[in-house]
Amino acid sequence: MALFRVKSVEQSIRDTEAPEHRLRKELTALDLTVFGVGVIVGTGIFVLTGQVAKETAGPAVALSFVVAAVVCALAALCYAEFASAVPVAGSAYTFSYATLGEFPAWIIGWDLILEMMLGAAVVAVGWSGYLTSLLESLGLRLPAAIAGEDPVFNLPAALVVLALTAVLIAGVKLSSRLNLVVVAIKVTVILLVIVTGLFFVEAANYTPFIPPSVPTPAVEGRSAPLIQLIFGITPVAFGIAGIFSAAAIVFFAYIGFDVVATAAEETRDPQRDLPIGIIASLGVCTVLYVAVSVVVVGMQPYRELSEAAPLADAFKAVGQTWAASLISVGALAGLTTVVMILMLGQSRVMFAMCRDNLLPRGLARVHPRYGTPYRITILLGVIVAALAGLLDLAAIAELVNIGTLFAFVVVSLAVVILRRTRPDLPRSFRTPLVPLVPVLSVLSCVYLMLNLPVQTWIRFLAWMLLGVLIYFCYGHRHSAMARPRR
Repeated sequence: MALFRVKSVEQSIRDTEAPEHRLRKELTALDLTVFGVGVIVGTGIFVLTGQVAKETAGPAVALSFVVAAVVCALAALCYAEFASAVPVAGSAYTFSYATLGEFPAWIIGWDLILEMMLGAAVVAVGWSGYLTSLLESLGLRLPAAIAGEDPVFNLPAALVVLALTAVLIAGVKLSSRLNLVVVAIKVTVILLVIVTGLFFVEAANYTPFIPPSVPTPAVEGRSAPLIQLIFGITPVAFGIAGIFSAAAIVFFAYIGFDVVATAAEETRDPQRDLPIGIIASLGVCTVLYVAVSVVVVGMQPYRELSEAAPLADAFKAVGQTWAASLISVGALAGLTTVVMILMLGQSRVMFAMCRDNLLPRGLARVHPRYGTPYRITILLGVIVAALAGLLDLAAIAELVNIGTLFAFVVVSLAVVILRRTRPDLPRSFRTPLVPLVPVLSVLSCVYLMLNLPVQTWIRFLAWMLLGVLIYFCYGHRHSAMARPRR
C-alpha cells in the first residue's frame, strides 16, 4: 500500500515553509487572471475559429466554443475548490497526492510534464513561424537553415524560450508584469479586429446558421479517432452533431487555465485569489472566442474561409490588408505569453515533485535573491529550447491535448474523494452540485479524449510507461514519504 500513501494537506503546506524551498508570495487575483488569459489566448483565436467553421460547424461555430467552454468550466470549478483548499505549488499533482496517493500523483505529475513541456515547445515553433512571416512582410528574410518551413535548427524558437527562461528566473513578479503588458497588447489587437470586423459583417453569411449534416471522409488505421475504433462511430460535419464534433476541436483553444493553479504557492491570498483567477480567465477568453467566431463567419461565407489564416484572410477579402500585419503582431504577443506561462507552470510542477524527493531534491533549490526555482527553470529552459529547435513537433502536438484532459479527469475525481475523506478541510470555494459537476466533467473529458487519434493514445501510453519505470527505479525508493519525519 506504499504506492498509495497519502501526503496530508497539512504536511504539504508545512513543506512550503522550509527556507530553501520557500517561494515568494507576490501574485494577486489580477495577476492570476492575466496569467490565465495569457496562456489561453494563443493561435487558437486566429486559426481555429475559421478552420472549424469551414470544415465542421459552419456559422454555428460560436455554439461550439460555448459547448467547449462549458466542458472547461466543469473542470475549472473542480480546480477552484482544490486550489482554495490546497494552496501549494504543483496543481493536479499536489491535489492527487492529497487524495489518491503517491503513485497516482506521480502519474499525473509525469503527465503534466508532458503537457507543458511539449506545449511550450510547440507554441515556440508557432511563434517562430509568425516572426518569420512578419519579417518577410517587412522585406527581411531569415536563412532557411534557421527558420521557415523545414529548418535544420529553428533558432528563433530556441532563442525565445531561452529569453523567457531568464525572465522566469528573475522573479514571478517580473514575469507577471511582462505578461500584463503583452496580454494588454494582444487583447487590444483582438478587440480592434472584432470592432473593425463588425463593419464588414453581412447577415446573409449567417444563413443557414446550422448547415445540414454531411458524413466526413473515412479515416482508417492509427489516424482514426479511438471512438471510431471502439464503437464504430465516425465524426459528422455540420448539423447538431457537427457542433459537438467542432467542440472537441476548439476545446483545445482553452487549454491553459489549469496552469493558474500551479502558482498557488506564490499567491498572496490563495484561498480567495485562485478561484477568481481560474474562473475569471476562462470567462474572459470565452467572450473573446465567441466574439471573434461570430465576426469571422459574418465577414465571409464559411465555405470560403481559409484554413491557414482565416481571420487575416477574411480582412484581405474585404480589402483591409492592414489587418494581416496587425493580426501577426497580436499572434506574436499571444504566443510569447503562452510559452512563458507554460514554462512557469511546468517548473512549479517539477518543483513540487523534487521537493517530495520523487525527482532529485537538489533541483528544488530556490534562488536566494529572486525567490524562484532557478535550477529547475534552467534545466527545463534548455530542454524546451532543444525540442523547439530540433524536432518536428506537429505530429506529437496532440499529446498536449490528451495530457490536459487526463489531468482534468483526475482532478474532478479527486474533488469527490477529498469531500469524503476530509470534510473538515476549510474550503473558501466549493464546487457546486457535488458529485454531479465532477461526474459531468469526467464524462465530457473522456468523450473528448475518445475523439483523439489512436496513435495519440499509443504515444501517451508509451510516455506513461516510461514514467512508471522512472518511479520504481528512483521515486518510490527516494520518496520523502517513505522516511520518518521529525
